[in-house]
Amino acid sequence: MVMALFLGVAMLQITNDISIPDTEIELTAIRSQGAGGQHVNKVATAIHLRFAIKQSSLPDIYKTRLLHTNDYRITANGVIVIKAQRYRSQEQNRADALQRLARFIKKVTIVPKKRKATKPSKQSVKKRLDNKIKRGNLKKLRQFVD
Repeated sequence: MVMALFLGVAMLQITNDISIPDTEIELTAIRSQGAGGQHVNKVATAIHLRFAIKQSSLPDIYKTRLLHTNDYRITANGVIVIKAQRYRSQEQNRADALQRLARFIKKVTIVPKKRKATKPSKQSVKKRLDNKIKRGNLKKLRQFVD
């Protein structure tokens, strides 16, 4: 994940071709959950990241793929919500949230290869059936004879 400056605007670099302006990402500091003593109760170290897919500057193909992804982080309105609270510092959680967003979008940019339908060779089918017959014969020999 790389934050780059482009014409004075900070950008989140996803791939060489794709980057997201900082203005499209909404980051909010919230209080972290879980154990941590008094520090957790008084400091907002967790980061709540919101990224609206439909209003973003991403290419339409990636928007469509993101919206059709069956992921719990995407709301019904098409907003990606990421909560980062892994670290004790707000800055580390901010970097973690942006990195997770970049990883999530990068997964969609990779087109999976089409699976070629294959079938077993005649030799492997024959071998499998011969083994089944041998195994069956072995079990018949173990049976009780009257």
